[in-house]
Amino acid sequence: MWQELVDIAPFRWSDILMAVVCGAIVGLERQLRGKPVGIRTSALVVLGTYFFVASALSVTTENSDPSRIIGQVVTGVGFLGAGVMMSRDGVVIGVTSAAAIWALASIGVVISLHHDYTALKLSLVVVAVLTGVDMLEASFQSLRRGVHQRYQSWRQRLPKEPWEGQ
Repeated sequence: MWQELVDIAPFRWSDILMAVVCGAIVGLERQLRGKPVGIRTSALVVLGTYFFVASALSVTTENSDPSRIIGQVVTGVGFLGAGVMMSRDGVVIGVTSAAAIWALASIGVVISLHHDYTALKLSLVVVAVLTGVDMLEASFQSLRRGVHQRYQSWRQRLPKEPWEGQ
C-alpha cells in the first residue's frame, strides 16, 4: 500500500529533488539581485521541463518522437522569456532573465535524461556566468559602453525602492 502512494512512475523523486535544487541555485542568485525570475519561478521552470520531457520519454513507441516534446518546450519557454522582457525609454530590460529561463529549461531536459550531477554542474555554470560578467563589467569600463551604459544611466534615474538603501 505504502509503495503505491510513494511511486510516481515515470518520474523519480531524486530527479524531482534535483530539479528543485538546480532551479533554487539559479533562482537564489536572481532573487538576491531583485530580478523577476526568483527561486520559485526557476524551480518551477526546471521542474516543469523535467515533467514534460520525462513524460514524453516514458511513452516512446515506434511512431513517437520525444525530441518533438523538447522542441515544443523550447518554444514554450521562449514565450515565457518574452513575457519577462520589456522596453522602457528605449532600453530593453529582462533579456538576461529571459535567457536564464531558457537555460533553466535546458537543465530540466538534462535531468529528465538522468544526468543529475551534470545538471547540478550546469546550474553552477549559469550562476558563474551571471555573477562573473557583472564582476567583469564592474572591473572594465570598456564593457559598460553602448546599451549597457544607457541601461545603467536609466536605472540610476529610477526612484529607489523603499527597501533599498536601508
